[in-house]
Order: sequence, then C-alpha cells, then structure tokens
Amino acid sequence: MSAESVLEGLDPEQRAVAEAVKGPVCVLAGAGTGKTRAITHRIAYATLTGVVTPQRVLAVTFTTRAAGELRSRLRQLGAPGVQARTFHAAALRQLGYFWPRVVGGEPPKIVDSKIGLVADAARACRLSLGRTELRDVASEIEWAKVTQNRPEDYPAAVVKASRRPPAEIVDVARVYAMYEQLRRERNLLDFEGMLELTAAVITEHREVANQVREQYRYFVVDEFQDVNPLQKMLLDAWLGDRDDLCVVGDPNQTIYSFTGASPSHLLDFTREHPDAKVVRLVRDYRSTPQVVRLANGVIGQARGARHKLELVAQRENGPEPVFNEYDDEVAEADDAARRARKLIEEGVPAREIAILYRINAQSETYESALAAVGVPYVLRGAERFFERPEVREAVVRLRGAARAGADAETDGMGLIQTVRHVLSGAGFSDRPPEGAGAARARWESLAALAQLAEDMAADDPRAGLPEFVAELEERAAAQHAPPLEGVTLASLHAAKGLEWDAVFLVGLAEGTLPIVYAKTSEQIEEERRLLYVGVTRARVHLNLSWALARSPGGTQARRPSRFLDGLTGKTTTHTPARVDRSKRRPAKGPQPCRVCGRPLTAAVERKLGRCEDCPSELNEELLLALRDWRAGVSAEQKVPAYVVFTDATLQAIAEHAPESMEELARIPGVGRVKLDRYGDAVLGLCGH
Repeated sequence: MSAESVLEGLDPEQRAVAEAVKGPVCVLAGAGTGKTRAITHRIAYATLTGVVTPQRVLAVTFTTRAAGELRSRLRQLGAPGVQARTFHAAALRQLGYFWPRVVGGEPPKIVDSKIGLVADAARACRLSLGRTELRDVASEIEWAKVTQNRPEDYPAAVVKASRRPPAEIVDVARVYAMYEQLRRERNLLDFEGMLELTAAVITEHREVANQVREQYRYFVVDEFQDVNPLQKMLLDAWLGDRDDLCVVGDPNQTIYSFTGASPSHLLDFTREHPDAKVVRLVRDYRSTPQVVRLANGVIGQARGARHKLELVAQRENGPEPVFNEYDDEVAEADDAARRARKLIEEGVPAREIAILYRINAQSETYESALAAVGVPYVLRGAERFFERPEVREAVVRLRGAARAGADAETDGMGLIQTVRHVLSGAGFSDRPPEGAGAARARWESLAALAQLAEDMAADDPRAGLPEFVAELEERAAAQHAPPLEGVTLASLHAAKGLEWDAVFLVGLAEGTLPIVYAKTSEQIEEERRLLYVGVTRARVHLNLSWALARSPGGTQARRPSRFLDGLTGKTTTHTPARVDRSKRRPAKGPQPCRVCGRPLTAAVERKLGRCEDCPSELNEELLLALRDWRAGVSAEQKVPAYVVFTDATLQAIAEHAPESMEELARIPGVGRVKLDRYGDAVLGLCGH
C-alpha cells in the first residue's frame, strides 16, 4: 500500500489528521466521526512516508478490545509492527523487562482484583463489610491511588471532590492504609502501583529513560478525555522533553470522572503545547440526521462546557426518535420488549438492538420482559465469550484443522464452508434448535464464530483457515468477542464505544438520570453527557422512555429527566394501554421492607425483602456455598450463572435460610421450574 493510497477516501478533516504527522496534535472527535479511521491512517501515513518506523510507535488505548482493533486496522494499512496497548499492558511489559536490572530480586505479583486484599484489610481494622461494600471500597481505593492521594490525604480529598464514599470516611482511610501495608508485606503490586512504579523507574534511572525513549518516539493516545492523573504522569515519563504526541478525544463523552479521569488533560492540551495543531471531526457517519439533531439538542444545553462539538449528519433521513411515557417500570419494560420483537420481525437483527439503562439493577425487569415475548438477549459484561466451553472447544477444533491442512482437504469449499464444516463437529447446524435453553445458547456461540468467518471472507477473499484461527486467537487475547444474536442489555457506561441500529434508552426519569446522588453542577453535567453517549449509540431507530412509578400500583410521582426539557415536543406518547396485559407477568402492590417497613420498589430490594441499606442477617458461609454450587451447575448445564439464580436471589436465600420448599418458594426469583430443578440441592446447602 502506497502512502497516497492511505489518504484516499478520507474526508477533509480526517485527511488533515492523517497528514499532521509531526509535533503535537489534538483531535477533537465527535461520536461517529471516524476517529479510529483518522488516527490509524495517520500512523500508517507516517510510517509509509518514513517519518517514523512502525516499531517506534506506541498507540495507547483504554481497553484490550480497542487495542486489538487498532492492530488489526494497522495491519490492513501496511503498518503491522506498530505497538497498540493499554496503559497497563505497556507498563507491565516495561516493568517486567527492567525489574531485574534496576531493582532485582523476586518481582512483585500483580493483584488481579483488590477485593480479597481489601477484605483482609477490613478484618484487620475490625470492620465488617459485605461483598458489595468491599467492591465499593476497592473502587474508592483505586480512585484515591489514580488521583495520587495517600491514605492520610484521603479524607480531605473526598471533601474537596464532593465524593460520596461507600462507608465512613475515616473507616475507608483506615482500610486504605491497611491495604497498602498488607500489599507491601506480601510483595504485591496493584494496577495503579504498576503505573506509578513504571513512571518512577523511568524518571529515576537515566539509562532506563534513554532506552524507553529510544524505543518509542511517536505516541498516539485515544480517549484522552478519560486519562487520569496517574496515566498522565506515566505518559509524561515516556515522552520526556519530546512532543511527537497525538491525542484524540471527545469532551462531550467525558463520563468517567468518578473513577479519577479528568477531561482537563484534553481541554488544556493547547496550553501545555501552544504550537499544537487542532483538528475537529464533526461529520457524523453513524447516525441519521434525526438522531444527530437530538444528540446536538441534548449536549447543546450543557452548562459551562468547553469545546462542545456540534455534529453534522452525513447519512440519509430516518425515523424520528420516539418518546414514550408509562405508568410504571413493568409497563415500560414490556413495551420495549414488544417493540424490539417487532423490529426483529421487520428484519433488524437482534444483535443490532440494545436496551440501555443507567444502573445494572434495572436489567432484571428487561430480562423478564424479553424472555416473556421470546426474544433472546445478551447481558453485556456477564460472561466472557472466549471462556465459554463451547467456544473453547470450537477454537481447539479449528486450530487442529488448520494444522492438519483442512483448507486443502476441503478443496473448493472456501473459508466460510470450511469453518462451518469444522463447527458441525461441535454441534453446529444451519438451523437453530427450538427453545431458549442451553442448547440454543451453545448454538448461538457457534453461530457467532460462523458469522465471523463470513465477515472475514468478505473483507479478504484470500483468507484461509490459518488466518481465521490467528484472528480468533488475537480476539481472545483482547476479549474482542463477535456479536451474539440477541438484544444487548447494558448500562450506559458499558455502551460507550459501541453502536447499534436500534437503541432503547429506558428509565429516563429524575432520580435515575440524573442519578439521585448527583448533586454538584459538575456531576449533573456528567449525567447529561451520559445521556448524550446513549443517544449517539443509535444509527437509525431511537426510543426514549420513562415511567411515572417504579412498580404497578405505585404513586405516579416521577417526572421525565430534566435533560429532555424542550426536546420531546409533541412526540411524547403515554402508552400503558399499548401493553398486552394478558401476557404481562403478575404484578403485586409495593412490598414492605421487613426491617423498616418502607415500600420496596427496586427489583433487587423486592428479592431481598428489605431496603439495600437496611441491616441484614446474611449467612456469608451459606452465600459462598450457594455461589460455588451455582458455578458447578452453570458449568455442567453450559448456561450463564444468572440463568440458574441471579446474585440477588442467592443473597435472599442466604439471608432467609429457608427450611422447607414452601419457604424457598416464597423467595422472589424461585419459581416452580427452579423449585423442581434445584429445590432439594438448595435446601441441602441450607442444612435441611
């Protein structure tokens, strides 16, 4: 591929990015404007014109999936030697290489999850924390570390940042201090410490700095609005006094400041680099003009924002966004499921439909609604695709077939037919099995691999089975799963970076979006940007909805999100009558909390029988035993764990410790089928 051919097909702004191959460059890229295309073509153009060799380039992303996508695109553009890594992967590689030289001795073990160590620290501080609290305290420690606040600095930092700590400030500070003490005593290193130590090694050892800066001379950082102070410190150590740095980001999509990310690094880039070239990408190739108009309306009302990007639609017209108001959340979920099924019947693939919500606890109602109308769904983040037993088996079969020369043995079949032939040995067929159980889930996993082969063959007709297996292995390393045939259920945070033909934005009521604990103007504006991210995930169809009450029969006191003010016009429809009441799941009046008596409206609270904040008599040993049992059943039946019982149901069982089938049946989430299938085993674990 020639240098000039790399520039073909780019729009004027994308071409300006690609040709800006030297010095500091800041790319302000709106949603759907082709930022990945622009930066990969820039890297390829720089290498093909001799500005830099591929091995001297380091492209930094925030997810292994994004890094894998960058490497794949760069290979296609003739720049296969470029290093594309996350901050953590790059730091781990460098630290592992230099440790024997500058430190010596046994290197520390990397902590994959903080929760175990946080639990030990809490016990040492004589604090009793549940698993949810442990997870939240671990996240709080991560925030403190990435913002460079030590345990003794934490209380003042929390007050200054207007944070809502998961426990008493003094208790979090004590656990944080003990966590650090235990980590050092056990020779452990967490991800934040890894970044900090790598930056220190580079800064304090001139020979290390010289070698790193000789290796990497050319930097590109994606999603720069999400960089935290610790990552910025490492980036500065990599750069030294050089300025061959290209940063890419969208200030309108800053939604991770609660983790320590700061958009100031992007917004103030020209202050730090006064001679930087700034390019704005605003041509939206993803969404219809109707979706783009609404996105601009949402972000146009933002207060105090700098560098707001107003998108310019490039696609043909599509349907107007639909706004719906419902009596309660059950009606809202049922109608979303019905509309999703209608889209599928009209030809929209299920994998091209998403239902997005503010918090994960909202998913349960939509899982039930989709199941009731026979629509398959995928919970984003619930299970890693390449860790599924059927996928592991299929990859082994494909790898073996590639080594055995299956392409030659199936002469004339082509990649698509070859892959299907191999997958048939794992149980794949052209027609899916009836029903929605484990057999259907297995078939859908194999079908996703078959579809991936079709996509690869379309991109490169010369590709064979060895290339396909190499693609699978790279995707597995990056956890870059192919799309599964099911409606995606995901939080708005988890949806960032993704897109679908049809998107349902649900629960858009005050108290949910913006979330009730967003108090400061900065927090409110971040909630607005979260809605903007949701809107810009949609290519064509966009449904926005809210419910006036949480549960059927509840007081209808809610109002639509303030972020929709002036945007719904006359298009809002009050639609409870559209729901087929005969097919809805039985609804009950608000259940009282067994501790304080308050009406319970959240699905998780109804399962527990109490408010989440009320004290419980949780049998932690029983809960652990139930989870171990569920993991075994999940593996044996080859279904996701939540299909057996959800976490909330297991916690409710551990709190109630039922002594009979009748008591077990009274726990929400334990229906007749699950009672017959699992009742004896559960009661056995409960000691009865």
